[in-house]
Amino acid sequence: MIVLRGISKTYGRTTALDDLDLEVREGEFFCLLGPSGAGKTTTLKTVAGLEQPDSGTVELDGKDMNGVEPYDRGVAMCFESYALYPHKSAYDNLASPLRSPRHRLPAVQARERIGETAELLGISALLDRPVGQLSNGQRQRVALGRVLVRPARAFLLDEPLSHLDAKLRQQMRAELKAIGAVRRTTTLYVTHDSVEALALGDRIGVIRDGRIVQTGTREEIWYRPYDTEVARAFGRPRINLLPGAVAPDGGFRSADGEVELPIGAQASCGTQVLIGVRPRDLTLGEGPGHELTGTVYVTEVLGRSVEVTVRLGEQHVSLVAPRGDATGLRPDDPVRLSVRPENLLLFEADRPERPGRRIGP
Repeated sequence: MIVLRGISKTYGRTTALDDLDLEVREGEFFCLLGPSGAGKTTTLKTVAGLEQPDSGTVELDGKDMNGVEPYDRGVAMCFESYALYPHKSAYDNLASPLRSPRHRLPAVQARERIGETAELLGISALLDRPVGQLSNGQRQRVALGRVLVRPARAFLLDEPLSHLDAKLRQQMRAELKAIGAVRRTTTLYVTHDSVEALALGDRIGVIRDGRIVQTGTREEIWYRPYDTEVARAFGRPRINLLPGAVAPDGGFRSADGEVELPIGAQASCGTQVLIGVRPRDLTLGEGPGHELTGTVYVTEVLGRSVEVTVRLGEQHVSLVAPRGDATGLRPDDPVRLSVRPENLLLFEADRPERPGRRIGP
């Protein structure tokens, strides 16, 4: 278990972590999602002992790590920058943790473990090559293998798939998920990719400006985002957010008056709000729930699906429809949309100082 309480860290005038609280449960695969500069890597380094917080405590398995050296914390960290020995072969890089006094294994056992890890990562044919002759993607897999090959109480992974191509990244996500299910080693995984977070995380933490904004399962993050920025971070295409206000009957009315939805808002009349609906929750044509009418703005084929952008008055919304349902649609064609009421999300209007927070349970 990893517990961080009240962690703050500054570099000069820059605040990297701001009273951060985080708990990763025993055996959990926890994804920490955030943009560049949000404090993700600083969080990992603080857990590993490579950075000392200005205030707050770090606990591993219930023990306070204050004053405990990185070597004695029992964690294994994979750096985004690889941190490999460039003059050594891939095999020797993988073997380096198993040759240390703490994790030393007999040569036969070490070869078996390295072989298993290399097979898992698809680098068995590269073991004899110097890492200087490997591509960036191959080096990243070697760096990840060096972490996975050794026993540890926790794995700390800093965007370990960021330099892989899309196909290999998808394959490696599946492999990492399998590793997590089999080993049940506590894992703190940092990423800026919401697809990775949704695919891998038993739970997800969203970090922004050095603070944890929301923590939850993928379902909680998806269906009950804390604010509009969390909602925007998940889903491709991005969530539709229409500006408007709460009508006298508690419904939603768009700013141009073209969209009205009887949502029963828990807010006073006239409150400026945003109504959110994800593109895959909109249905092209008549269906159960609320109906909207508009005209086609543009279509884009996405394999078996089509992204259709529809003009609703002065606003645009995107939806994802089966290719057969969208065949023949042209710009300016009239269309009817439907959305179930339970798929609508209501937020406060965004403010300059902060994103709009979700309204409702």
